[in-house]
Amino acid sequence: MQKRRPKKIHKMRGRRAAGYGFSAGHRASGQRGGKGMAGSKKHHYIKVMKENPRYFGKWGFKRPQDLREEVTVLNIGEIDAAAERLVSQGSATKNGRRYTIDIAQLGIDKILGAGRVTKQLNLIGVRAISERARQKVIEKGGTIDLPAE
Repeated sequence: MQKRRPKKIHKMRGRRAAGYGFSAGHRASGQRGGKGMAGSKKHHYIKVMKENPRYFGKWGFKRPQDLREEVTVLNIGEIDAAAERLVSQGSATKNGRRYTIDIAQLGIDKILGAGRVTKQLNLIGVRAISERARQKVIEKGGTIDLPAE
């Protein structure tokens, strides 16, 4: 009776790797340089940096969101235009031609210099005022009460 035997290999008989190259064998992903992320910090470093630059370690920084506080600003021209309305609402007082306005009570943190000043304004409780707004108020004969720091 005849025995079953595997066929003899006749091609590439004298080569060690049998056609798979000298250094990279055909088992265990040898020609690819490893499975998965193998070599990502060695021989595949450039490839990984191109495809996913954030793969290595931490990236950038997270800026704290509460750095600035909200500042309510208003132009001196708007305060001048609203002076009569503030007197009728009871938020300001009128003594002759002089209007006395409590800025802190209105919730204004800073006064800017845009607009025209046509009235004598007496501003109380001002936290901050620009130089241009200060000049406009003083030119019309008004006063500014800044808190002592």
